[in-house]
Parts: sequence; C-alpha cells; structure tokens
Amino acid sequence: MRIAYMLTSLGIGGAERQVVELAERMAAAGHKVVLVVLRSRRRHEWPAGVEILRLDMTRSPLGVLGGLLRGRRILRRFRPDVLHSHTFPANLTARVFRLLGAAPKVVSTIHNIYEGDWKRTLAYRLTDPLSNCITAVSRAVADRYMQIGAVSAGKVSIIANGVDVEAFAPARTSAWLEVSSGQARHDFVWLAAGRAVPAKDFDNLLAAFTLVRSVSPQAQLWIAGEQNERDDRISGQVAGSAGQVRDGIRRLGLCRDMAATLAAADAFVLSSAWEGMPLVVAEAMAMEKPVVATEVGGVRELVGENGLLIPAKDPQALARAMLKVMSMAPGEHRAMGRAARTRILQHFDMNAKADEWESLYAQLMGTPGAGEASITHGRLMNEFPDGANEE
Repeated sequence: MRIAYMLTSLGIGGAERQVVELAERMAAAGHKVVLVVLRSRRRHEWPAGVEILRLDMTRSPLGVLGGLLRGRRILRRFRPDVLHSHTFPANLTARVFRLLGAAPKVVSTIHNIYEGDWKRTLAYRLTDPLSNCITAVSRAVADRYMQIGAVSAGKVSIIANGVDVEAFAPARTSAWLEVSSGQARHDFVWLAAGRAVPAKDFDNLLAAFTLVRSVSPQAQLWIAGEQNERDDRISGQVAGSAGQVRDGIRRLGLCRDMAATLAAADAFVLSSAWEGMPLVVAEAMAMEKPVVATEVGGVRELVGENGLLIPAKDPQALARAMLKVMSMAPGEHRAMGRAARTRILQHFDMNAKADEWESLYAQLMGTPGAGEASITHGRLMNEFPDGANEE
C-alpha cells in the first residue's frame, strides 16, 4: 500500500510520536510511506525514518491556499491509497484534499476528548462525509464525539495508542540525570510530563504537591516537557511557593529520552483536566512505575486497576493518592509496577497496534481476507481489556 500520514507539525508531543512510530513500522513492513506536515519546521521535532513533505502552511488565507495547492501537487504525485490524518487541523485538511481529488481514502484520527469549541465541532460534522473512517484513541473520545454529533457512529473505530515496549523497559539506566543534578538523589521522586497547557492542569499538580510536601518533606517533583509561553506563570507559582515546596520542584525542560527520565523517577503523576489516552502514562506503566492519574478521557481504559485514579481538579484527592503510593512497602511498589507493565505488554504493544492499523487499511482497500481482522466500532467497544468498560 501507499500510505500518507498527515500531521499539523512534528513537535514533541504524544500524538506526533505515535504517528512517527506507526509510519516507520508501516515502512518496515514494505509499504510506501510519507509524512505530510502542514506547518514549517519547528525548533524541536521528533526525528523520522521516513520521507517528510512539508506544506509550510500558515494561518492566513493566502497561507492556507498556498499550502493546499502544494499539498494537492504532492499527493497527486505520491498517489496514496490511504491518507491518514491526526488531530483537528490535519483531519480537516485531509478531508479537503479528498474533495480536491488528491486522496481516494481518508482516515481521520481524534486524539483528545476536547479538540476545540463548537466551531470545530461544526467543521467536523459538515466534513464528516469526506472521511471514509474515523478512529479514536479511546472509547471515551469516541463516545464524546458521537454525543456532540461531530462524527457518524457507523464510521467510528477505536484503536488505542501503543508503546514501544522494547524502548520502554525497566532495565534502562538513569545515571545521566543523577550526574546532571550534581548529586545522586535518595528522595522519593514524582515525575510529571507535558507542556504547560490548560489540559495538563499543572495548577492542580502544584497544589497537590504542596500538600504532599507538608506531610513528606523528602518528596520531589520533576516536570518534563517543552516550555512555552505559559511556563512563566508556572515558574512564578513555583517561585512564590514556600521554600520547602520550591526546593522540591525541578523543571527538566524538554526530555527526548523519556525512558531514561522515567527510569530516574519512583512514580508518575498525571494531573490533567482532560485527555484522550495519554501516551506518557502508558510509557510509565511499561517502565514499571506506579501511576497516580486523574480519571479523565481514556485514562481508565489504559490503566485499568493497575494504578490509582482520582477525580480531576481535586488536589486533596491527588495528594492523598500520591502519599498512598509513597507509603507502600517496597514489595507492593514493585508488584504494582510489574502489573502495570504486564497490562501494556498484553494490550498496548505498538507492534500489535501497527497490525491493527494495517488491517484497517486493508479493509478500506477491499483487500481479500481483511475481514478476518475486522475493526468495527461495536466490536472494539466490547473488547477493551479489563477495567475499560467500567462506568
């Protein structure tokens, strides 16, 4: 098959990483693959082992028109069998390309339970006929977009994010982090990750960590993630905290080797207000790290019973869960981590997810025998691993 993957950018994010890994696996399987990126090159991007074609599209009307013309030329030259887009801007653009006759089959993947306001919902609804298949990274995402009428129920499939279980294995070393800090650490380290955006709700995290430090002054909080314009406010909150709390928080900045970063931590914490299916939580589980997370989006579908889930925007509950993990006996701590990795191996291995995507593409192409791996909305809704269907 000839597969074109479309992304808004190649910035350091979970959705972008997932697409790059999928594209590389499809290429390794013998398919002809390209990555079509709407925006121009960013300062920090994921490296990709496949050809990258950039549309250099900007937000102005002329910039959009120019990007569409370049994209049509590129796609007509590449002649994809399937154009697979991810996140709102790329999903909408891919549908326009189908309207322009540059893509015979379009798959649109939605990665988050919230991708924008009513205008984006309306845009999804109006362009729905231009997509052959819509996929969601979790049941929660699929339910949300069907409920608001943004997608047609008969088109929706669910294929969860996958993890490279060989790259994210607990044997990874973490000496580089100890050296960079100037000394080996012995305190309990919590790791959080993500850009300082409203979805990640770092206000919730900082409030919870203040409560944790009041009980356990040895606790440390490391925050990994590419910094943006909101980081000044977050840094200001940290600087304005009591000295004991401020001394316990470390901003790591962009961490390309998340496996090594996770290896240096004792546990992972997610404080998000909303999510789709956060890849970094799955990576933490693969690294055998206990997870405390807000129960938003598809987090329960991912974690099941192998972590502590608490309501969003409740710093007291978040702090209690963090303290519970910190109070675990070493054996209980290790058992929780091992169970988490087992769940990832059984249900979220990236190689198995690549096989699911390949089967879906074959279905769209009408390949004989593809029905044996049929991926339908109804079937997937009923076959999530234990814990996914709890209300």
